[in-house]
This record gives sequence, C-alpha cells and structure tokens, in this order.
Amino acid sequence: MKAFVFPGQGAQFVGMGKDLYDNNEQARAMFERANEILGFRITDLMFEGTDEDLRQTAVTQPAIFLHSVILATVLGTEIKPDMTAGHSLGEFSALVVSGALSFDDGVRLVSARAKAMQKACELKPSTMAAIIALPDEKVEEICAAQDGIVVCANYNCPGQLVISGEIDAINAACEAAKAAGAKRALPLKVGGAFHSPCMEPARAELAAAIESTEFHTPSCPVYQNVDAKPHTDPAEIKANLVAQLTAPVRWTQTVQNMIADGCTEFIEIGPGKVLQGLVSKIDRSVAVSGHQ
Repeated sequence: MKAFVFPGQGAQFVGMGKDLYDNNEQARAMFERANEILGFRITDLMFEGTDEDLRQTAVTQPAIFLHSVILATVLGTEIKPDMTAGHSLGEFSALVVSGALSFDDGVRLVSARAKAMQKACELKPSTMAAIIALPDEKVEEICAAQDGIVVCANYNCPGQLVISGEIDAINAACEAAKAAGAKRALPLKVGGAFHSPCMEPARAELAAAIESTEFHTPSCPVYQNVDAKPHTDPAEIKANLVAQLTAPVRWTQTVQNMIADGCTEFIEIGPGKVLQGLVSKIDRSVAVSGHQ
C-alpha cells in the first residue's frame, strides 16, 4: 500500500514551483487561480522573492500548500494513494489531494489559518526549539517542570522532538534538556509557538472559517496530526483541523499507524525531503521516495 505525505512549514525555498508553472498548463492555471483568490501574486514571491519574503507565515503556508497540491494534481492518475497524511500545514494538502476539500477552499482556509497564526504570534512573543537525542518522556517531563508555557509540539521521529511556547520558558527548557544529556537543543527560526496554547487566539478565527467550508468524504483515509488515526468523516476531520492548531503533531505515531495498517511505501509530495528522512528514521523497512 502507498501513502502520499505532504510537508509543512520550513520546507520552502526561493524558486519553488517555478518549473511546474513554466512547463505545465494545468499547473499554471492553478497558480493563477490561487493568485486571484489570495489577492496578491504569491507566485512572484515563490519564484523570485527573498528568503525573508518566504519566511512570513502568511506567505510560507500558502506557498508550500500550492507547491504540494499542484504537483500532486499534475502527477494525476499515474499514482493514487491508499492513504495520506501531512505534517501540520501539510494536512490541508492531504485533504485537498484526497478530495475532502476543493482546491479553492483549500487555498482560502490555508490563507485564513496563516493570517490567524501570524496575528497570534504578534500578540505574544514566542518560539520553538528542536531537542535532539532525548526520549520523548524526558522532554515531556522537562516541559512540565518549567514556569510559563512550554509544550511538546512535534513528535517528528524517535529522538527528535520540537517544543513550543514562551521565549523564557523555551530557553529554560533548552538548558534543562542539555543538562539531561540532549545532543542539541536549539531554538528554531519561526514566527511563533505553533501547536501550543499560544495559538489559542487563532483558534476561534480558524474554527469559523472551517465551519463555513464544505468538506467531503475523502477518497482514502487521511491520518490526522491530532490523534495519528485515519479519518474519513467530514465532521471529525473539521474538528481535528481546529484542534490541530494548539495540539501536538504526532508524526511518529502517524507513520507507525500507517505502517501497522499496511503501508509499505511513503511518497513525499512537495518542497524538500524532510518527511522522507523522518519516515526512514521511524522505520527503515519501508520504501521512501519523493516528488519535488
């Protein structure tokens, strides 16, 4: 069984999607449609912008989503997934590719999510940090012991966990992690504390946007970040998407569950190769490949 997996924030690069736009009529039409929906030419920023342009959450998220979804559409009927999943933002790509969400609605929702998250980031200075080579339980224990908000945000693979929260609490947790034997504990260059209670202000805004959007039964199960389980019920999918904003991304558990359910091949679609690396670290017995 094959799974399509879609990357999240951090996979962006200048020039992303340009080959698609230049060489495929269908892709060009989809990019132009997205420019229209967004109200600005995101393609100019993707193809010729600066790293700084692409790092703004309101640009990054739609850019990665468009690259992933348009690429999957162009690949078309050649390969069809038996199951799908996406890392954080990538969950929206998975939902569009599986037919749970239309392309236009996907663009609108990703843009609404990015703007809501950007606003939440500006309300309270916050950040994220990667903790390398400590057991998950130890990192959870360290987070719980700090003053202020700091939580486990991304369970990426065994020995690689991302924490998220207020800046002072993150710095204190990084020091504690190093003292506990972490190989590395390094703050990430992100706009704020995604997948933590710091995103609470964005929740109501995103919930309203999701609630007013029509979702359909997907063509294959979508394994969602919040519980790492397969979902096909539109109401459940919507609730999980809202919860995802302040809950951790359970990527390790998602990949393990997909393998337990019969997946033998993971195909990453979109910019970068991050997920291919993570899947290999979670289970070396499965095949991984990618389309960029």
